[in-house]
Amino acid sequence: MSAAAAGSRYAVYWAPEPQSALAQVGEQWLSQNAADARVAEPALYGFHATLKPPFSLAAAYTEAELLAQVKALAQRHPAFDMPSLQVDWLHGFLALRPRQPIAPAHPLWRLADACVTELDGFRRSPNEAELQKRRAAGLDSQQEALLLRWGYPHVLQRWRFHMTLTNSISERQAQPSSAAEALQARLRALFAPALKQTLRCDSICIFQQSEAGQAFRLSHRFGLG
Repeated sequence: MSAAAAGSRYAVYWAPEPQSALAQVGEQWLSQNAADARVAEPALYGFHATLKPPFSLAAAYTEAELLAQVKALAQRHPAFDMPSLQVDWLHGFLALRPRQPIAPAHPLWRLADACVTELDGFRRSPNEAELQKRRAAGLDSQQEALLLRWGYPHVLQRWRFHMTLTNSISERQAQPSSAAEALQARLRALFAPALKQTLRCDSICIFQQSEAGQAFRLSHRFGLG
């Protein structure tokens, strides 16, 4: 591989192994409900937890160089048990989140920080339109600083592990509704068997979007050291 295709974007994700119960139920939920307005956005990005948010490749680098660096980064981090997860709310949408808060010293958080900082040179700086799109959600001063330095406002000290299951459900942001609570109960029942199993983080993944509007697809998986 040499230069990336024009319009391609990359992201570094944690995604469960495809044969795992969690991967199967997560992919089933997103694929079967992709046409549902409540699920359309997470279906576009795939079943994952973000370690390094989507970015376009800087002109100075090739895709092959990016992949080599991600592989090397993975090999420097040992595998570890994932925190126990549950279906919960995060800023108005439903996601799989840790049952107990994890600290920045947790190997999962350290892995996410490494992906953001050590791969930053491969990221093309966002243009003004892309910056304004991020700002539209409303950023505080710390998030603005993270956006300008790292291209995304929800990284490093503002990172929160989550695996998105729905779009934002606006009525939940102000007050729970019966429909929102019913959806949460449905998802908790759906994911409960898979979440009883011990989860491991023993690899990280590259997901690639070939062009704007297309779904992100798993392209490479690299085992941890």
